[in-house]
Formats: sequence, C-alpha cells, structure tokens
Amino acid sequence: MMRVVGWLVAFLVGAFYGTAATVGHAFRVGFVPLGLILATVGCAALLIALRTLTQDRINALAGGLGIIGATYVFSQPGLGGSAIVAAATPDTAWIAAAWTFVGPILMALVVFFPDLSRLQPSAPAEPQGVRAAERPGS
Repeated sequence: MMRVVGWLVAFLVGAFYGTAATVGHAFRVGFVPLGLILATVGCAALLIALRTLTQDRINALAGGLGIIGATYVFSQPGLGGSAIVAAATPDTAWIAAAWTFVGPILMALVVFFPDLSRLQPSAPAEPQGVRAAERPGS
C-alpha cells in the first residue's frame, strides 16, 4: 500500500515539474533556449532523484508519466480555444518540438538505465612474480 502511495506522489510531483517546464520551456535569452535547458535539467534531476533515492524504477516511471501528462494537458487548447502555452513562431518551433520529446526520452533513460549498485568491485590484480611470503603484511 505504501509503495502505491509513493508512486502516486511521484506522479503528482512529476506533473508539477512537467507543468512548470511546459509553461517555461519557450523562454529564450537571445538565441539561447534557456527555458528548454532549465526544463530539461530540472526534470532530469527529478527523475534521477526518484530513481536513486527510492531504489525503485516504478517511482521514476510514475514521475516521468506525470511530466508527459502535464506536457500533453497544458499544450492543448482549452474549451474557449485558448492555450496556456503560446503558439510557436517559425523560428521557435524547434523548441516546442524538442520539449515534446525530452520528457519521454528522459524517462526512458532513467527508468531503463542499468542498476550499477549491484556490480561487485573487482579485486586488484596481484603482481606477477610476487610470492605470498614476499608480500608486505604476510
């Protein structure tokens, strides 16, 4: 039961991050898409934190689904025909297209990244020609 609550919280936090990122992704400073960069870094940090702190891939998946869901919902026009996210101009269309793919790509990378904590460290190789009696501490 507690795991399901954790997944729900991860989804809601992901939706919060996705909402903020979707609204702010189009911000530019000159030619630099600062909003897209900050949205990508923030969402990546959230998903990595969910995966590493809980040691559970499902939490990262739930957070990623929250990001994707918020991106979809806030990119659609409302009942009155207006959208929260302004329409892209021809020179900024690539930013909106990039943000469409960032959430799913980040989610896939974080969720499917191999668990490196279970790898056993390899023992250092013993030098050739050194016998056990000649080793220091023997």
